[in-house]
Amino acid sequence: MTDTIQIYGAGLAGSEAAWQAVRQGVRVRLYEMKPEKKTPAHHTDGFAELVCSNSLRSAELTNGVGLLKEELRRMGSLIMEAADASRVAAGGALAVDRTKFSDYVTEKLRSHPLVEVISAEMTEIPEQEITVVATGPLTSDALAGTISRMTGGRSLYFYDAAAPIVDAESVDMTKAFFASRYGKGGADYINCPMTEAEYKAFYEALLSAEEATLHDFEAGDRLKVFEGCMPVEVMARRGEDTLRYGPMKPVGIRHPETDEEYYAVVQLRRENDAGTMYNLVGFQTHLTWPEQRRVFSMIPGLERAEFLRYGVMHRNTFLCSPELLEADYSFRPNRRIYFAGQMTGVEGYIESAASGFVAGINAARQARGLEPFLFPEITMTGAMAHYVSHGDKTLFQPMNANFGVMPPLGFKVKGGKRVRNEAMSQRALEEIGRIRETLFGV
Repeated sequence: MTDTIQIYGAGLAGSEAAWQAVRQGVRVRLYEMKPEKKTPAHHTDGFAELVCSNSLRSAELTNGVGLLKEELRRMGSLIMEAADASRVAAGGALAVDRTKFSDYVTEKLRSHPLVEVISAEMTEIPEQEITVVATGPLTSDALAGTISRMTGGRSLYFYDAAAPIVDAESVDMTKAFFASRYGKGGADYINCPMTEAEYKAFYEALLSAEEATLHDFEAGDRLKVFEGCMPVEVMARRGEDTLRYGPMKPVGIRHPETDEEYYAVVQLRRENDAGTMYNLVGFQTHLTWPEQRRVFSMIPGLERAEFLRYGVMHRNTFLCSPELLEADYSFRPNRRIYFAGQMTGVEGYIESAASGFVAGINAARQARGLEPFLFPEITMTGAMAHYVSHGDKTLFQPMNANFGVMPPLGFKVKGGKRVRNEAMSQRALEEIGRIRETLFGV
């Protein structure tokens, strides 16, 4: 038994792992290499920095990530507590002011008496100490080399991208308008509508736009991108109408005054609580910055937009986890070591936090001399852990939370997919109630 564990990385997974460990009375040494050193995707010194979108996606229980959020919320997740405290209007989604979100997590951990924050880059993983490695998909080269040696080189990678952010005051609201798809929530999104002619001109410009150089790209490799964060220019190459069925889908969006419908619509989502910044929803990109300005300024309403941050692409690394990890996220060759976050093959902010939740609880339980706690597969938390530890070893790919990874109900439900998902969510949340009592006595 020991009274201390160490955690590498204070992103969403590492922060959640630290919080769950101290909830159980276990001391944490939290190592974070910022501010002394940052990855290409990081811009601030705070914990739990959201490097891509500020959206945590759907808040509805008929959606897999919506269920995962509610599970974590009911079990006392720090990330969900911070998200609820920093929420901004986003219709049926949960989006946050990323600065307030990070500040909330940072203050909670830095002020906790059982958390010792150490600003240092860790390059080795000691075999005898209980350690949660949550250094993210942009793990430093030195630590990545250590992990590669530990795993026999069994790791994979893909490229991830972020969308541009514009100054809200620079959007021409004589052309754009506020509304939410199908009227869900308030009029939370800025909508930039396009005619057929405008869309086709934009599409052709996007196809011919110049992409930035991948400095760490290896000759002969095929550019691998995650389907859930597909660069808009890559999506466009799949066909002229692909964007109109994706991020530029016009369905459910009407002008609030004229009731007019459009051929295509670009939506902008609030970045901060003050509403001074908006991001282009679904417009992750790897175009050069001059090309982003040229092409995206063709969007009606953005002709004179001021870009506060251009889109970027970076390389994400993840483990072949079915070969390496157990369902508590422990490392099979050495169960004192845990991995958490996107490097395990979970994809998304909340999924990363959930992996940190499970790893942090189990690292703390090991420190207290207790047996591992495996979350049942009928919960989304447990289903994602099972996917990571039991997925296809030959075709393993990052996965978002979805009902497909959960075991079926075992009986038929009338009313279609939505009703079935509601039933699966009800089953999961009933189990979460029992888990909460087992783990936390409440």
